[in-house]
Amino acid sequence: MSTTDAERRDRTTLAMLASEAGVSLSTISKVLNGHTDVAPSTRQRVERLLDQHAYRRRGAAARGSSLLELVFSDLANPWGSEIMTGVQAIAHQDGMSLVLSPSGEKHAPGPDWLRGALQRKPAGVLLVSTDPTPLLRERLRARNIPFAVIDPAGELPPGVPSVGSTNWAGGMAATRHLIELGHTRIAAVSGLTHMLCSWARLDGYRSAMASAGLPVRDDWVHMGDFLQTGGRAAAERLFALDEPPTAVFAGNDVQALGVIEVATARGLRVPEDVSVVGYDDTQVAVWARPSLTTVHQPIRRMAEEATRIVLRLAAGQHVEQQRLELATHLVVRDSTARPA
Repeated sequence: MSTTDAERRDRTTLAMLASEAGVSLSTISKVLNGHTDVAPSTRQRVERLLDQHAYRRRGAAARGSSLLELVFSDLANPWGSEIMTGVQAIAHQDGMSLVLSPSGEKHAPGPDWLRGALQRKPAGVLLVSTDPTPLLRERLRARNIPFAVIDPAGELPPGVPSVGSTNWAGGMAATRHLIELGHTRIAAVSGLTHMLCSWARLDGYRSAMASAGLPVRDDWVHMGDFLQTGGRAAAERLFALDEPPTAVFAGNDVQALGVIEVATARGLRVPEDVSVVGYDDTQVAVWARPSLTTVHQPIRRMAEEATRIVLRLAAGQHVEQQRLELATHLVVRDSTARPA
């Protein structure tokens, strides 16, 4: 921010904004605090003025708040329980309580969530696998509510704290493991098309195949949905091919279960007839039969590090490294073997 902008912001008071907007001081306060008893047209006029003047509440917006808000688009995925465990562990160490809230949207929290969050006044917000919109970022910053993204869905703009993992390296490690076992017909079932991690894992798979001089047929590559249904749908197509793959790299553990389910239904043995590798290393991988070879993604630690970043920012501390990418590694279990 330039000196002129900073000086202008320092000179801006709520009384000045109220006068310019033609509303009372209490109305300005209600908008800042997310109260619902303000006419939509008035709220929009006040929000525009707050943005124009780059107004931010002095001090922590939620000073004294003991709440951290964890925002999910999907609470059903077993991956989510690892996130919750990691956030809760660090939050409790700091004497904070955790609030879980669905975002209502797949890509980013919607306006209903934002209004509720401004009313709850959390000390900080953790967004899971979303792309926070410019409006959401500005509204939270205007209230001095720090936030961070765990496993970003897409490429984030500068200044947005985030913690992810080495998805490309994970896809590479999974595929290399299958190649080293002797497989040459290796398929991939990645995840949702709007998520960066889906393409990064798929790029790792393609890189491993290319470095080994192995072809990647178009009908061996499918995008899924990170659900068991996606794994099943892709596997039905893969195992119906005249020359089906002898190994499948699935974009997460749940999709890997779908692949195993279809293989078993078709009379194929895992790993004797087809090898399967998952991704994430959730409890699902241990409970599966056979137990699942998978890429360990440090989900819990990702959540812990993001929570630490938000708590430091909430305390007014400087955080030197606000973008982290944690290492992944392969865990070999019983679902992979040399091709028959």
